[in-house]
Amino acid sequence: ILTQHLAKVGLCLFFLLLRRYFNMAVGKNKKTYKKKGGKKKVADTFARKEWYNVKAPAYFDKRDIGKTPVNRTAGTKLAADGLRGRVFEVALGDLRNDDDNKYRKFSLVCEEVYGRDILLNFHGMALTTDKLRSLVKKWQSLIEAFVDVKTTDGYVLRIFVIGFTDKQANSTKKTCYAQSSQARSIRQKMREVVASNANKLDLQKLVKRFITESISSDIIKATKRIYPLHNVFIRKVKIVKKPKIDTAKVYEMHGILASGGKKSGKTQTKGYEPAPVESV
Repeated sequence: ILTQHLAKVGLCLFFLLLRRYFNMAVGKNKKTYKKKGGKKKVADTFARKEWYNVKAPAYFDKRDIGKTPVNRTAGTKLAADGLRGRVFEVALGDLRNDDDNKYRKFSLVCEEVYGRDILLNFHGMALTTDKLRSLVKKWQSLIEAFVDVKTTDGYVLRIFVIGFTDKQANSTKKTCYAQSSQARSIRQKMREVVASNANKLDLQKLVKRFITESISSDIIKATKRIYPLHNVFIRKVKIVKKPKIDTAKVYEMHGILASGGKKSGKTQTKGYEPAPVESV
């Protein structure tokens, strides 16, 4: 009887050890302690944002581009500092309510914050890729040129021009290729026309000429005697160097200040209250 009892006890111990071995090998030891700190609270990033109105310069027909968020002013970090230098890319068709100018993109940079409005200035211009691809065709010569110009208010711009040769009058040829000497002369004329337009104007008036494409028409007239051109465009404009920001000029560009430096009264800051009247 004693031997049978000892055999049962030994068998039970064997199965307990076997079970413990498999639990350690397969499931490992489950950690029973708790981690410090627990789960972090997920904060809504837009809870500390403010929305500002994006305003294009006054020489565009449509000035309200949209809205942009920025972190609220906290301590020494101002919301205006996070907005200055922000670049917005807008199609000219959206700025003029014109579907024919969707292929031209204007880059506008934030230079000043006025109340809840962001005041933008010209920062660059370019043609869309699909427009450029559609211009390149067979049986014609592509002529490109670029020149660095300086406006009267101190901006240095790099302007790229593109044009294509056109068939001459009374020509029966299938092609209209220009000779290398003609291409050189056309490039020189392009540089001269662009420089003569840009060096006499300030940035605001020069941008108006970009919008109306008057420089392209001047290039076509100037190069007509060398070789006729068509599809002449200002392909790209880059600002290489700019002067120190003049807040008064930015306000004047947006119609906040009149040309004499006085407030025009068209735009007022948030919370503006008129002066009290002495007598009724």
